[in-house]
Amino acid sequence: MKPKIVVVGSSNTDMIMKLPRLPKRGETVIDGSFAMAAGGKGANQAVAAARAGGDVTLLTKVGSDQFGSLALEGFRKEGINIDYVGIDSSSPSGVAVIFVDGHGENSIGVASGANGEFQPSDLSEGLDRISSADILLVQLEIPLPTVEAAIRCAAQTGVRVIVNPAPARKLDAEVLRLVSVITPNQAEAEILSGVPLVDDKSLERGAKALHAMGVRTVVITLGERGAFLAGAGNFERIPAFDVEPVDTTAAGDVFNGALAVSIGEGRSLLDAIRFANAASALSVQKLGAQPSAPRRREILDFMKSRTREEKNLSI
Repeated sequence: MKPKIVVVGSSNTDMIMKLPRLPKRGETVIDGSFAMAAGGKGANQAVAAARAGGDVTLLTKVGSDQFGSLALEGFRKEGINIDYVGIDSSSPSGVAVIFVDGHGENSIGVASGANGEFQPSDLSEGLDRISSADILLVQLEIPLPTVEAAIRCAAQTGVRVIVNPAPARKLDAEVLRLVSVITPNQAEAEILSGVPLVDDKSLERGAKALHAMGVRTVVITLGERGAFLAGAGNFERIPAFDVEPVDTTAAGDVFNGALAVSIGEGRSLLDAIRFANAASALSVQKLGAQPSAPRRREILDFMKSRTREEKNLSI
């Protein structure tokens, strides 16, 4: 049976420009290529979770415009439950402008639109769905009171909560104690913990600082270096799969969506992170946010192929 994943978060339309390099302040860089794709951290993670094998419900807010209609159509095609998506007639749908350089690194600006109007009251019809889920997955691109209301609802019924603190913002200490897993990237972990993260020892110190705030399990994503797991007294870095990146946009979102599914299926944290690392490795080899999220069969085949390669190298 598919794990029931509820995602509460943002939905955007991404305007993507691939350039030889990212512009400096006041500079124009030409010879770029342009594409438009569905995005937004909440929506990205919902699509990633659905493709990775989850039974996904998305709670978000879009404008009553063309971008909102296209987003809803895309969610339906992915088999995502959108019964609780709000439509705001007074605000436009969220938009992100993304520059991607020749190495796959990116720079992003976001106009939140309807995402900024996503209030706790908008959760009311979906509270039963949250309380009956296996996993609640949230990020911080929507108002914090809405995120915190969703977390409290999940915690009241024992639903495990994964918080991807992106962009990094301080959460209420009481709410942090309700979080099962927090998944910052390196920069976000430094902001939240106050610890400069330069090596595995400092990663351990940063994770301990987050533990002291009440979070039970910390997973710090490190891009090409993999992910650092800190929980139940264990500290371990799980290596990433070695691939050539094309676009790192939404790699973290794909990681979180796949991680939620894998944890929801009852896998150990180590195995769940390996599954999420594989999904993320596949995503960076494609351009765009949601279009880059791999399907479950792709992830499993990729993991099998890499396992065979490792065995051949060891012979």
